[in-house]
Amino acid sequence: MKTALFPRQRGMALVIALVMLLLMTLMVSSAFTLSNTNLTSVGNQQWRSEAQAAAEVAIEQVVGSPFTLAPVAESIAVDLNRDDVIDYVVQIARPECVRATLASSVSASSLTLVGMANSTWNTVWELVATVDDPTTGASVRVRTGVRILLSEARKNAVCP
Repeated sequence: MKTALFPRQRGMALVIALVMLLLMTLMVSSAFTLSNTNLTSVGNQQWRSEAQAAAEVAIEQVVGSPFTLAPVAESIAVDLNRDDVIDYVVQIARPECVRATLASSVSASSLTLVGMANSTWNTVWELVATVDDPTTGASVRVRTGVRILLSEARKNAVCP
């Protein structure tokens, strides 16, 4: 009579191996999906930060110019990393004079302001900058205020 040297296998090791392989595949695919989601989120946050910086650069350019002479809406091209390639185009809305109050007669500084012989007015201006991303449709809007000293004649010309 012949006896088998190996007991009869029922394939249980193969089933366990396949289940373990399936579980490992699920873990790897979920880790990939999670990392891809995190990468997208970080990219969006980076774009938002850069767009805010571009809007602030454009607002600084407007404030540094004599914008109270003729306040108009304008587009400003911004190169953040100074590689001679325009990174963002910032839309600046028409600056609005929101408030004007008579400045005190006491000089705020030791400087004599040119053209301020009559009364001097504290004017508060609102500047709004918008940066749009044409690829994703995302948008950043930065709103800021600035106080400008104007003569009465200039105030009457640009402030309601």
